[in-house]
Amino acid sequence: MPKKSKPKKGKKPHKNKPTSKKYTQYKLEGDKLTRGRFCPRCGPGVFLMNSKGRFYCGKCHYSEFESKKVEEKKK
Repeated sequence: MPKKSKPKKGKKPHKNKPTSKKYTQYKLEGDKLTRGRFCPRCGPGVFLMNSKGRFYCGKCHYSEFESKKVEEKKK
């Protein structure tokens, strides 16, 4: 009868956390620092995601669509 191996007890190996991607929302243009769009509900500090013509907040699920604004400007 084969012996069953027991899991080793002790410390688990350390796993690094993924780095924050907030630095991608800031852009340097000459001497000026420009920030990405903030969520109007959550306030400054919570950025809106820009994806396929819409802005989306992952915290409160607020969304804006770019296509409507483009049509309004043409009129």
